[in-house]
Amino acid sequence: MTLPVTLVVVLLVWLTSPGPAIYRQKRVGKFNRQFTMYKFRTMHLNAETGTGPVWASGDDPRITPLGFWLRKLRIDEIPQLLNVLNGDMSLVGPRPERPFFVEQFLKQIPLYHRRLRVRPGITGWAQVKWKYDESFDDVVEKTKYDLFYVENMSLRMDLKILINTIFTMVSGKGQ
Repeated sequence: MTLPVTLVVVLLVWLTSPGPAIYRQKRVGKFNRQFTMYKFRTMHLNAETGTGPVWASGDDPRITPLGFWLRKLRIDEIPQLLNVLNGDMSLVGPRPERPFFVEQFLKQIPLYHRRLRVRPGITGWAQVKWKYDESFDDVVEKTKYDLFYVENMSLRMDLKILINTIFTMVSGKGQ
């Protein structure tokens, strides 16, 4: 179902910025296991070369003009359906984070390890209830939502999250 959109996005990414259309990044999943997550590339090639891992901000100069719209409409997440098919991710669950940050969060955020008990998701309770991470305080707040989800997982809650995610995509409320 996503093939037409995927082909158009791949072509647009290739035409608007040099480099691959699909971005691969190591993430931490269930039981602290690392996997490769896929996304459409929304940043310039080698965006973190000079800085190392950092959070994206609202006016981040590393984000391409096309990447801005892919993020806003959450289209950049479509390749993660491959991660779902591989069994690394679920449609709904806490968002997987990079190993660099997980090491810090495990030391600094009480109960953070509990969110690693479940398969990470393309979307989650924290994504529909909170904004993108721009600071450590945002991560602490989103962890509260993730833990609420982990303790209250149900098909009904997953459906509610998926409906909210579709609303977010259609309304362009992503970052």
